[in-house]
Amino acid sequence: MKDQILLISLLSAICLSAAQAHAQDLSPDAINNADIASTPPEQSDQKKSVPQPAIIHLQVLLDRAGASPGVIDGLDGANLRKAIAGFEALQRLPVDGKLDPDVIARLKDDKNVMGPYQIDPDDVADIVSEIPKDYAEQAKMEHLGYTSVAEKLAERFHMDIDLLHALNPTAKFVPGETISVAGIGAPLAGTVKRIEARRKQGQLIALDDQGVVLAAYPATIGSEDNPSPSGKHKVKGVARNPPYVYNPKINFQQGKNKKKLTLPSGPNNPVGTVWIDLSEPTYGIHGTPEPSLIDKAGSHGCVRLTNWDAEELASMVKPGIVVEFVD
Repeated sequence: MKDQILLISLLSAICLSAAQAHAQDLSPDAINNADIASTPPEQSDQKKSVPQPAIIHLQVLLDRAGASPGVIDGLDGANLRKAIAGFEALQRLPVDGKLDPDVIARLKDDKNVMGPYQIDPDDVADIVSEIPKDYAEQAKMEHLGYTSVAEKLAERFHMDIDLLHALNPTAKFVPGETISVAGIGAPLAGTVKRIEARRKQGQLIALDDQGVVLAAYPATIGSEDNPSPSGKHKVKGVARNPPYVYNPKINFQQGKNKKKLTLPSGPNNPVGTVWIDLSEPTYGIHGTPEPSLIDKAGSHGCVRLTNWDAEELASMVKPGIVVEFVD
């Protein structure tokens, strides 16, 4: 019995030590000093569910450069590899999505990808208790806002909310508290003249008037049941913080809702914080209430981006530019 107790105590100590080591691995210093070259050149078949400091570091650098990885979550996956390919296109390198020495050399790395943020009283404003799944219930609300300060700050700093919690395990997310967040850069500035929605790649590419890539975003582009349109269309306009008009006779039926409904605006609105209207009726490029699902769950035919990517793109487009859907 004593031997069993000793063995259990030893195993508990080992587990605690491993947990502590893991917590240290996600410290700001560990992430800032992580060598992005330690990231495998290609996506591994073995998926890791634990955030990796080097991947967090890499994702922040790509995000700053205009090659969005979607949510910064520290996990390897298709969106990270698409971001590397997007960066290669931005840099006019051969595009293969592999993290090779040329890519690493061109990423501007100041070893300061994580930093402190002090929560402001304004950060706790406009928080709602919950968002019901049923559209009829959502239609009764005044605003489809964030359901927590953590959710709000995760989106502001382009982070997966689970990673934000992992980086700040004791945080209460109250005004005056300092937390660790990703050091994202300023939104891109430029003039987009053409957009390519690449279905098979699950990526949206923004180009200037010379055909030079300005930005690349992971995107959900339709689904098997609700495919996106084909060919060329034009941007008609941009609506920020739009309400969402649900019409089952035109689009799809949600639950038992068979009547037209108008859902209020907010980041948890079905189209997020931005709607870029296209000349093809009922179709657009828009945000999402679930950024972690970009290109992991289908859309109802539209092009879905994270809220922050949709906002950045919206600031660079004007009515009349061409959006081409390609395979």
